[in-house]
Amino acid sequence: MRILITNDDGVYSPGIAALAQVAAHFGEVRVVAPDVEMSSAAQSITASRPLTVKRTPLDAIEAYRVNGTPGDCVMIGTTLWDGVNLVLSGINLGSNLGNALWHSGTLAGAKQAALLGLRGIAFSVPAPDNAQPRFEELKPWAKTVLEKLLEAPDLPLVNVNFPAKPPHGIAWTSQSMRYYDGKVVPGKDPMGRTHYWYTVIPVDATEQGTDRWAIEQGYVSLTPLRLDLTDHPKLDTVRKVEAWKKLKFA
Repeated sequence: MRILITNDDGVYSPGIAALAQVAAHFGEVRVVAPDVEMSSAAQSITASRPLTVKRTPLDAIEAYRVNGTPGDCVMIGTTLWDGVNLVLSGINLGSNLGNALWHSGTLAGAKQAALLGLRGIAFSVPAPDNAQPRFEELKPWAKTVLEKLLEAPDLPLVNVNFPAKPPHGIAWTSQSMRYYDGKVVPGKDPMGRTHYWYTVIPVDATEQGTDRWAIEQGYVSLTPLRLDLTDHPKLDTVRKVEAWKKLKFA
């Protein structure tokens, strides 16, 4: 099996090195990741300038850095390396839960794989107060998660989140959708000019069975996702209304 690994923290992140070491138990591994941090890059693809690829060995792992987004890295990685079977993204320094899935660069790497017809799995872990997670403790859990997911080939896209402390177990979850957890905060720079920071609002309540709930309970959260954003129940409803109108006024 050929496994391509990317992230949005950059090629030098300890999280991507840990994930590559775990993935090496399952097949041939290659890292293609951004040369700098690209957090919250979402599904962006660079089309306004050319990209460069530079070899950047990580211990015994073949690795390359790209001056682009996680999506760029997956596109280039799968173009330059034939026969990729699986794309892993992470392990991100910071959780990707709830509405954060919409702008997560980590998840974008896995989604880009799914868009190409490949399997994509994203991994994240909290990094409170910028403390580095204990990746050595996480590696056995990452290996267990990969074993479980590789046995389920009908799941093309999965978002995985680890809790901050050693997990109690693994839970299958849905995406928490209580409300959008972001806001813009104005401030002043040293010259007195107004600028704006985007920040996250702490969520004070979670729905049972969701990704946030699982992390709060100390479980590894596994959330199967899909690329189709269509609201099928609403679509069926409006189609029925339109059909009824046509019959009524025919």
